[in-house]
Amino acid sequence: TPLEERFAPALAGFSGMGPVRVGNQAAEQIQNDGYGHVILAAAQMFFDSRLPHRGDMALFNLLEGVGAKAFDYAFEPDAGLWELRGKKRVHTFSAVMSWAACDRLARIARVLQLPDRVQFWLDRRNEIRARILSFAWSEKLGSFVDADVDGQLDASLLLLAELGFVRPDDPRYVATVDAIGRELKRNGYLMRYAGEDDFGLPETSFTICSFWYAGALDLIGRRDEAREMFTSLLERRNEAGLLSEDIDNQTLELWGNIPQTYSMVGLIDTAMRLSKTWEEAFWRGS
Repeated sequence: TPLEERFAPALAGFSGMGPVRVGNQAAEQIQNDGYGHVILAAAQMFFDSRLPHRGDMALFNLLEGVGAKAFDYAFEPDAGLWELRGKKRVHTFSAVMSWAACDRLARIARVLQLPDRVQFWLDRRNEIRARILSFAWSEKLGSFVDADVDGQLDASLLLLAELGFVRPDDPRYVATVDAIGRELKRNGYLMRYAGEDDFGLPETSFTICSFWYAGALDLIGRRDEAREMFTSLLERRNEAGLLSEDIDNQTLELWGNIPQTYSMVGLIDTAMRLSKTWEEAFWRGS
């Protein structure tokens, strides 16, 4: 199917909010976080003993090729996970995903008892981390920022602890969670960022970001607030129990693609994180 983006002037769009686009220009963009996503998706095969088919040397060899790309492109400017059209920068999230690729490969190599490869990937992981920290922390803002140039707050920074790049109790991470909640929340929900993008100033929150925020609050020990955010998000579901990509900042109407897998995965993941254990729910009488 051709993905070349074009306008459909005959279509008014949702609530007359055209223009309607057919295709997706993102097909032409570079997003360097993808290498890390591939390795994170496959890594569990080496650690979960319940799986009928475990990861082996053949898969590890394939993943090392992906890891080499992650290392090579860790600091190449890209469009970032938000598929920005206007400019390329070295995005913190993309670089952290490259760090995660090398980190998981080192862990997999340890499981496979390959000490030389463990050290190889640890060296690359550490090199990437040191360079990220050289630009990603802003003393001026008192938080991590999204890129090496014109850095700003971005909801993807909420994932730094989830990915293992920093500890949840790292004061820099806690400060970043606080700053994002203070600066990016609109009418109860989180935007991706507050600055102008290719389409002007954002007018909607991005649903997955609010789930990320709930997860981050839980990681830093504020579970009651996390559950409040989660409950609020559940109230935004439509009659079929589905969530869209965005929520209007003023009306709280569901906007964007619906159903949105990203949002629904966020719901499931956050529900699992915030659920009581069987022991808490039943055996301890709470």
